[in-house]
Amino acid sequence: MSFYIGREASKLWKRFCSETTTELNLLAENWKYIFSGLLFQYIHGLAARGIHYLHRPGPVLQDAGFFLLPELGPDKAYISETVFTLVFLSFVLWTFHPFMLKTKKFYTVHIWCRVLAFLVACQFLRILTFYSTQLPGPNYHCREGSKLAQLPRPNSFSEVLLINFPRGVLYGCGDLIFSSHMIFSLVFVLTYHNYGTESFVKIFAWLVVVIQSLLIIASHKHYTVDIVVAWYTVNLVVFFINKKLPELPDRSISLFLPVVRDKLKGESIDGNGKMLENGNTVNETTMNGL
Repeated sequence: MSFYIGREASKLWKRFCSETTTELNLLAENWKYIFSGLLFQYIHGLAARGIHYLHRPGPVLQDAGFFLLPELGPDKAYISETVFTLVFLSFVLWTFHPFMLKTKKFYTVHIWCRVLAFLVACQFLRILTFYSTQLPGPNYHCREGSKLAQLPRPNSFSEVLLINFPRGVLYGCGDLIFSSHMIFSLVFVLTYHNYGTESFVKIFAWLVVVIQSLLIIASHKHYTVDIVVAWYTVNLVVFFINKKLPELPDRSISLFLPVVRDKLKGESIDGNGKMLENGNTVNETTMNGL
């Protein structure tokens, strides 16, 4: 038993090292896309912080979702955040599964280049919408009488740049149309729907996002319009970006091709005559970040 465990652990370590080398090479070629996408996450947070300074609390607007769904109250606001956290962490872990599992369909760097492209496009549209019209926040800390509903005038520009993370994100006001939580969740689920392999997981993921949508409304964190707009905007953005970008190389195809070994060089060659590096086809398409 110990021999078997040791042998499998050795295989796993070799697979991890091999995948790390490949991914680092891809990252060296595509770091500009990753860096730009991560930088825009900060810009998006900065924009949300800025709209909080402009927020003016007022009466909660009439909303169909508030009328139809039972109100959870501030003491149960954590439920929707918990669901979102589970979706976020599950997706991140799934994108890194090529480092550990033998069967793999994509490269981690490639998938994150595409995910960040989706996020940036959706967040850019979100910034335009919530700066166009400022609505009174429905969340409890954004209502009249709450000390957090309005931010005092900043003492310095650096105070704005720091965005008070994570408190500034959790207790923000004014960045309503459309929901940032729904942007992330829908982008993640759409990505898994396109590149995941388990049908049951796909159905379950869509069900979770629907439940999250209802929980956000029931928690009065967003108006129903914020959720509805997120659903069709994110889906359309992902659809059109996928049409513009080249399809990601499918790594699973090489697993089903016959493999022969070059006795002179000790290199693997697939059924199409292409060299295989660490069991993966090496070509120009593979090295494209998008």
